[in-house]
Amino acid sequence: MQILYNIPDTLLSASVASVGFFDGVHRGHRFLIDQLLRRSRQEGAASMVITFPVHPRKVIRSDYQPQLLTTGEEKLQLLAETGVDYCVMLDFTPELAALTAREFMLLLKERFRVKGLLLGYDHRFGKGREAGFSACVEIGEEIGMNIYREEAYEIGEINISSSVIRSLLAEGEVSMAGRCLGYPYSLEGTVVDGYKVGRTIGYPTANLRPFSPDKLIPAPGVYGVYAEVEGKIYRGMLNIGHRPTLDNGTHTSIEVHILDFSGDIYRQQIRVKFIKHLRSEKRFRNVQELILQLQKDENQIRENLPEIPDKLL
Repeated sequence: MQILYNIPDTLLSASVASVGFFDGVHRGHRFLIDQLLRRSRQEGAASMVITFPVHPRKVIRSDYQPQLLTTGEEKLQLLAETGVDYCVMLDFTPELAALTAREFMLLLKERFRVKGLLLGYDHRFGKGREAGFSACVEIGEEIGMNIYREEAYEIGEINISSSVIRSLLAEGEVSMAGRCLGYPYSLEGTVVDGYKVGRTIGYPTANLRPFSPDKLIPAPGVYGVYAEVEGKIYRGMLNIGHRPTLDNGTHTSIEVHILDFSGDIYRQQIRVKFIKHLRSEKRFRNVQELILQLQKDENQIRENLPEIPDKLL
């Protein structure tokens, strides 16, 4: 996949393209891109995905705080796996946001040589999302661009979308979110100073500070995860929350106890993949009751995550 930034200086091959933010590059996106590849072969053209390095709403509303499924780097890595020929990283500016659907489609045709445009089932173009599929078809006939639309991708009765996956993660439904994504949801960050209480009760934890402040943090609770430390994969029990039994205030922490691991990883980088939600966070009557629950959590993780993968996908 060739990555292009903004409007390229070099002459591109004629292409069939799809435009979107593609957060998560989930199974719905992959279904769309599979159709994009098929359409591009039919038209004898290259395949192109046009996306944006910054969420468009953040440009339109300066106070908007995105809850992203993937960082820009993760998104590019996932898009590269789809087999698409070009990925254009187009800066979403106020000037771009002000373009009408016709003006934007002309930009695609004249500057990116887009001869065919594939729309998702609910995609709209132009200032204020003015143009739906039928309007785009009319504009396409006028300017000489073929317009296609693909239907929603469903798992059961769920229409897969980035917003649906965010809702699942916000409810702690990490297993279903992983099914919709096509891979387990992940967080990556640095191990920072914590309260150091876990080591006194036999469950030392790594306090994770995510690299990206824009990535979504799943709902408070306890999760079974895989953790990648120094290139090796371990099972882990991860807690998101306020640690109510230990009265640590209102600060939300992300702490992972890495099973069968010992060593100092302070200030090192780790990555965790969310596999299973074990339970909600709760206040225990005393520390001994907490320890008994942690032992149950550990047993549940060993039962539910029996195999340790060679690498995290």
